[in-house]
Formats: sequence, C-alpha cells, structure tokens
Amino acid sequence: MENSTGIVFILQGLYEHKSNKRTYFVLTLIVYLFTIFVNLTLIVTIVLEKTLHEPMFIFLCNLCLNGIFGASTFYPKILVDLSSDLIVISYTACLCQTFVIYSYIFCEYTTLTVMAYDRYVAICKPLNYHSIITNRKVVKMLLFTWLLSLCESGIATSLTARLPVCGFIIENVYCTNWAIVTLSCVDTTINNIYGYIAMFFHISEAVLVFVSYINIIRASVRSREERSKFMQTCLPHLISLTNFTIALIFDIMYARYGATDRLQALRNFMSLEYLIVPPLLNPLIYCLRLNQIRRRIFRTCSRKQMF
Repeated sequence: MENSTGIVFILQGLYEHKSNKRTYFVLTLIVYLFTIFVNLTLIVTIVLEKTLHEPMFIFLCNLCLNGIFGASTFYPKILVDLSSDLIVISYTACLCQTFVIYSYIFCEYTTLTVMAYDRYVAICKPLNYHSIITNRKVVKMLLFTWLLSLCESGIATSLTARLPVCGFIIENVYCTNWAIVTLSCVDTTINNIYGYIAMFFHISEAVLVFVSYINIIRASVRSREERSKFMQTCLPHLISLTNFTIALIFDIMYARYGATDRLQALRNFMSLEYLIVPPLLNPLIYCLRLNQIRRRIFRTCSRKQMF
C-alpha cells in the first residue's frame, strides 16, 4: 500500500476516440442529465402520490435512487476525461470509484432480486401479501440491499488496497477491481477466493429469481387477471433484470478471458452498457408499463399546463 499511494493510472479506454471527444462530451452530458431527470421524476412521483406508497413502488424508488448513485459517480469523471488531453486518475480516486461502482452493481442486482420476491408473493400468495410484505419487512429489505452492497464492495476494495501494483495502464474508461488486481505484483489468491464467494452469492440470488419467476408464470396462466398483473408489473422487472444480468456477465467474461487485441470500442461498449443503460432504461419502461405512475405524471403535467 505504501508503494501504491503515489501512483497515477492512465485510463487507456478513451485514447482511441481523441478526435471525437467534443461530440462524445455533448452526448455524454445529455445522457447524464436525462438519466438524472427521469430517475428523479419517478422518485418524486412516488413520494408525492400517496396511492403509490406500496412495497413495489418503494423498491422501484430504491432502484432509481441507486441509478442516480451509480450515474453520479461514473458520469462526472468521464466528462472531465472527455474535456482533458491527459486521461489519468490517482490511486486513491481509482479505489473510491471502484468502491462506488461495485456498490451500485451489487445494490442493483440485490434490489432486483428483492423485487422478484415481492412480485412472487403478490401473484402467488395474494391473500397473504400484506401479512408477509409488511412495512417493517420492507424497511429491513431496503437496509439489507444497501448494507450488503456497501459491505461487499468495501471488503473487495480493502483486499485490493493492500496489494502493491507494478503497472499504471488500465485498459478501460474507468477503474475496476479486476483491473487493479491484474496490475499487482504479488499473489492475489485471497482476492480471487473472495471474488468466487461473492459470485456464488449472486448466483444464488439468480437462482432465487429463476424459481420465483417459474412460480409466477405458473400462477399467471390460471386467469386473465393474473396475466394482466404479470404483464404490467413483472415484465418491466424481467426486462431490467435480463438486460443487467447479460451485460454484467459479458463484461466480466470479456474482462477476464477476452482477447486484448480486440477493438477498444467494443471493450468500451461492453464495460459501459450496464452502467449507462439500466439507470436510463428502468424509469422509462416502468413509466410506460405501470398505469398508476403514468396517470400521476400525466395529471401533474396537465396541472402545470393549466397554470
């Protein structure tokens, strides 16, 4: 650690796009502002509308809050890089960025898992829903998603921080835990073991989601009402979960096992997709699919037009 604190990493990912940096800066700024806007709109709508103070919408609000959390860490740094000639990041800032981005990833996946459980109870056990998903249980699940994510990311970052590094070039547009570990000049077995433990836990979450949806689909085919509920509340969640999972798996596999001589643009796309698309896509698909949210937003816009 003492040998690493003074290191400055070069983020190699954006150097291929030097000639178009102004265009990328404008596009990135627009996407960032729009991401913040749609997530804040959904959060404010849920907070102000008392009829939306239900577990499903509270979990959705948490998903949007996590999207803002992740975007506000990733976008400002890349905007600075796109406006600079030298794209670097200090060792401490790199660890901080890694911590926040991994916290966002873990929280996103855990929140989506909790939402799958909520939909399972709502559709498969509708008569017992309010006795199972109580206000106290909702608070506990929200605390669980954040505390677990922060602790999990904190342990991974702490294990990486103890490693001295022998390189200074990161083949990405932002810092990742794996990128720093690969630059280490000592044994990283402990980091690898912890990585497998974390992976096993999230695979268990994926199994839980899979089992939940098997039961949800079985219950949905019984009646038109249940099918309608599935299309409105479960389909947006399933789209969000599928997109995030596939993007994350591809990025992990490509970072660890992909060829280093591939196009940098492809590597950038695979590493950015799950940071850019979910925070932007989630509020939009839920606004389009959920009638309660859509009606509230339209009603608010109508009032503003009257004044």
